[in-house]
Amino acid sequence: MDWWFKTALWKRVLGGLALGVALGAILSQIMGGDAAADWLETWVKPIGDLFFRLIMMLIVPLILTTLVSGVVSMGDPKKLGSIGGKSVLLYLCTTFFAVWIGIIFGLLFQPGAGVDLGGAEAVPVSTEAESLTDRLLAIVPTNPVAALANADVLAIIFFAILLGIGILMAGREGKLVGDFFSSAAEVVLKITHIVMEVAPFGVFALVAHTVAAQGLEALASIGLLIVTVYAALIVHGILVYGGIVRFVLGLPVMSFARGIIDAQAVAYSTASSAGTLPVTIANATENLGVKRSVAGSVLPLGATINMDGTGIYLGILALFTAQAFGYDLSFADYALIAFTAAVASVGAAGIPSAGLFLLAIVLGTFNVPAEQIAIIVGFILPVDRIMDMARTALNVTGDCAVATAVAKWEGELDEDRFRAPADEPYTPTTGEASPPSRTPD
Repeated sequence: MDWWFKTALWKRVLGGLALGVALGAILSQIMGGDAAADWLETWVKPIGDLFFRLIMMLIVPLILTTLVSGVVSMGDPKKLGSIGGKSVLLYLCTTFFAVWIGIIFGLLFQPGAGVDLGGAEAVPVSTEAESLTDRLLAIVPTNPVAALANADVLAIIFFAILLGIGILMAGREGKLVGDFFSSAAEVVLKITHIVMEVAPFGVFALVAHTVAAQGLEALASIGLLIVTVYAALIVHGILVYGGIVRFVLGLPVMSFARGIIDAQAVAYSTASSAGTLPVTIANATENLGVKRSVAGSVLPLGATINMDGTGIYLGILALFTAQAFGYDLSFADYALIAFTAAVASVGAAGIPSAGLFLLAIVLGTFNVPAEQIAIIVGFILPVDRIMDMARTALNVTGDCAVATAVAKWEGELDEDRFRAPADEPYTPTTGEASPPSRTPD
């Protein structure tokens, strides 16, 4: 088994993803989609469920420990304000581009033109959205322990920041608590390495079941929409995130892409940016050279408010609906769709298919009735997972791009580690301990 552990983790994860796609497709053809999905759900998918539970297990301790230790390592609470301000601004800027890319691709590809919605089963969805005031108030936990128990990411971030600031203000008396959280963060990251050894098998199991459950016939019936979504996501990733890394930061794009491939693969298989967070933080700190003080604050925030994939998706689905039902939209309608999709996507739950149920808010901008919204959701829901997987991978990519940008601007980026070859050990020139390798093996 030496060859297995000597193979870079990202190669093993991608291999598991490819084999999962192949197995799901082959069994669907041999056994039929439903029978293959049932067999995989009984004998294979539990491996994927185990992997998903393992990484979900790490989310709360990882956010709490890395964020508290990150704040403490800054030494100055003012620096936290600088990091937070730059992160939020950059996340909002990328979301703006994402929504307009979605609208442009919806106009270019015309995925809803001539589509047959006759066989769609209506799925009613709520058109009520939580008010901005309620969203903001929910950030402050009335009970921090309950926030930790419920994995309320924004509330945990708020409490962890205050705790870190309190440790700094306590000075010598708080040093012991600060050292505890720094050590705890290191321990949790080591546990992440252990869990990631299960990733190739978990990704294989989850993808195989998804491919079999969706079925090739279902994919063919909505193929143009899927192609439109994937094309828009790829273009956004290359132009916006690639542009930030290459032209704004002056860093090699290929090093960035290699450094986050583990997180992308896990995001694609789980369709959960929150669930991928432990892997994202590990990739950013160990492969990209983002210091923990930045990664521990920017990435959990991104997993909550950076939903560029959802913004693109909502823009395309709005155009899909207008084309399918014959709505004639003006430029003012497009602008309103863009604004509403951007606002709705920010803070969308980082769980599978969350974006689809925000569609009612966006379609309300050009007065689509509830009956037609239900038909659209019913038409898309059976294959939404295939598109959700790609949206999540894009969101995670954006989280890492923003974290890298903020780290460089704050002087918290180890560029030697960022540029190090993917499969070669990196030895820092400072007195720091050398990590085992750029990609955990």
